[in-house]
Amino acid sequence: MSPPSRLEGGSAPCGSARRAVQLRAIVIMLAACLVAAGCARPLRYEPATLPPAPVVDRALEDRILALDPERVSEADVRDVLAKGPAPRIMLLHGGIYPVHLSMTSFGRFLVEMGYPEAQIRDPYDGSWSHSPYEDAERLAGIAAWYYEKDGMPPMLIGHSQGGMQAVKVLYVLAGKYSPVVPVWNPLTDFPEDRSAIIDPLTGRKQPVVGLRLVYVSAIGAGGAAFLLPNQWSLLGRLRTIPDTVEAFTGYSIDVDFWAWTVPGDASRTFANHGRAQVRNVTLPAGISHVAATVSADVPQNKAMLAWVEAYTPGTKVPPPPDSEDNLLWVADVWWSVKKYWVIEAQRWIRARRAGHAVAGS
Repeated sequence: MSPPSRLEGGSAPCGSARRAVQLRAIVIMLAACLVAAGCARPLRYEPATLPPAPVVDRALEDRILALDPERVSEADVRDVLAKGPAPRIMLLHGGIYPVHLSMTSFGRFLVEMGYPEAQIRDPYDGSWSHSPYEDAERLAGIAAWYYEKDGMPPMLIGHSQGGMQAVKVLYVLAGKYSPVVPVWNPLTDFPEDRSAIIDPLTGRKQPVVGLRLVYVSAIGAGGAAFLLPNQWSLLGRLRTIPDTVEAFTGYSIDVDFWAWTVPGDASRTFANHGRAQVRNVTLPAGISHVAATVSADVPQNKAMLAWVEAYTPGTKVPPPPDSEDNLLWVADVWWSVKKYWVIEAQRWIRARRAGHAVAGS
C-alpha cells in the first residue's frame, strides 16, 4: 500500500505543525519589527544642545525653599517653580501604535500645567517619550547624564510596556543586568567612555550602577507584554521595586485586559525590595488601556482643572461629573511631579548654598 499523499487525512498533523511554525515565525517577525521600529533614530547632522539653565537669584531660592512639597498651588508653579531649576522628566510610552500618542498627550498636559517643555522633550530629536524597545542600559546611562548636567535626577513615568521599562531601568541601576553601565550622552545618542559621573550635589564620583532616582511611576504594566521576548527578563520581579528609587507609584486599572488585571487581584500589587517608598493606586475599570494617559485637554476644562489642582492623595472629594475616567491618574501623577519637583529644587538650592559646584549654577 502506498503512503498517504499530502492531500489525504494522514498528512494533517504535518500541516498543523507547519502552521504552528509559521505562526511562531510571524510572532517573532512582528516582535523584531516592533523592536526595530522602536529603536530607529534619525541621524543628526548638527549637534543637539540643551537650553541655558534658568538664572536663580537669592530671592527665588528663598521662595522655593518656603514651598510645602505636598501642597503646591497653581500660583506656586507659575510664579515660583517654573522660574527655577526642574528635573528632567523621561516619559516612556507603550509598545503598540498609537500608544505613543497617548503619552505625547500627557507631555502636553504637563507643559500646559507649567512644567518646562525643554525638560520633557528629547534634546536629540524633540520626541516627547521613549520607546519601550530602547535598551534599558542606554536609558539608565542617559538618566545619569541628565543628573550630572541638571543637578537633579530625572523622573520616569511609564505607560504599559513603558512602565515595565521604567522598572527595568531601576534594575539596571541596581546592577542586576551588568555591573558596569556606560554614561550615555543624549545629545549625540552615543555612549561616553566612562561608567561614572561626578555627583553634582557632593562632588564625588558616582557610578551609573548605584544611582538612585527620586520618583518613578508605571501604569498598566505587565500582562500580555510578557509574551514579548524583550520583557522576559522581568518575569517574577516586575512587581518588586529595587532601592534605586526613593518613591515609586504603581497604577493598575481595575479591569485591564492588556495588563491582565481584575478586581481583587493581589498579584498586581507592587512592593519594595528594601527601603523604596512604594504606593499602589487602583484606577476605575472604565479607563482604556491604550488611551490611559490621554490628558492634553484637561487644562481647558475648568471643573476638571480645579479638581486636579486641589487634589491630594486620599482626597474624599469625587471628580466632577462627566470628567475623564483617567482623571484620578492625571491628578495623582501631577501631584507627585510637583512634590518631587519641589524636593529636588530645594536639594539643589541647599547644595549650592553649601558651596558645592551644582550643575546649572
